[in-house]
Amino acid sequence: MIRATLLALIAWTAPAWAATCENVRHDGTGYTICEVDLTTEDLRLFLYDEAGDVLGQFGAVDRSLRAEGKTLGFAMNAGMYHDNRAPVGHYVEDGTELMRVIPNAGPGNFGLLPNGVFCIRPGRADVVETLRFQREAPACTYATQSGPMLVIDGDLHPRFLPDSTSRYVRNGVGTSADGTRAVFAISNTAVTFHQFGRLFRDHLKLPSALFLDGNISRLYAPALNRSDIGFAMGPIVGTVINRTD
Repeated sequence: MIRATLLALIAWTAPAWAATCENVRHDGTGYTICEVDLTTEDLRLFLYDEAGDVLGQFGAVDRSLRAEGKTLGFAMNAGMYHDNRAPVGHYVEDGTELMRVIPNAGPGNFGLLPNGVFCIRPGRADVVETLRFQREAPACTYATQSGPMLVIDGDLHPRFLPDSTSRYVRNGVGTSADGTRAVFAISNTAVTFHQFGRLFRDHLKLPSALFLDGNISRLYAPALNRSDIGFAMGPIVGTVINRTD
């Protein structure tokens, strides 16, 4: 939950419709979280430019938005991808499906079922377990499939172990039950899945949350003077705001 005191401190500097970001600590570990209000903010996924080339970087996404008179408000990497940056799982951008749903188990974190889909629709966003997503078939304007699920109906993923030795910088997203809030988080140090899931369940109090990726996790948060750099990414999620210059 974003603290009211922080809102008061940054409200006068944040561009209209920008996500609210802050640094928090939970169980002795530092995280950066960014909260998006889907009732007022424009949240999108980005992968390719108009020429079909991979955007790959926060700066490239920002430049692509200039033609609309807009800019990137906040962003992070948004799901696993192949070497050519194509998404591993289901992916929808601006209503067009670029990759089908992958429902079966497999190697790696993506195949550690249950996994899930982050679905963005007008006025709401939801993290939905993959098999439920297939049954309900929501009409997502944007969607990205990743895994594993971190929190499922208020419970941690059953395969998470408190004493796990697998630690990475990780990022993910959780949504409120009414779909009006999406909260993105990235760990500032290496954490286990169990630690990361508990951030969403116990600190953020969100009933559903999805792991987006680990090790390559990056964040763009101008309000915190943060823009992580690195090699080209696959899908990117971010808010879009009107330019002020």
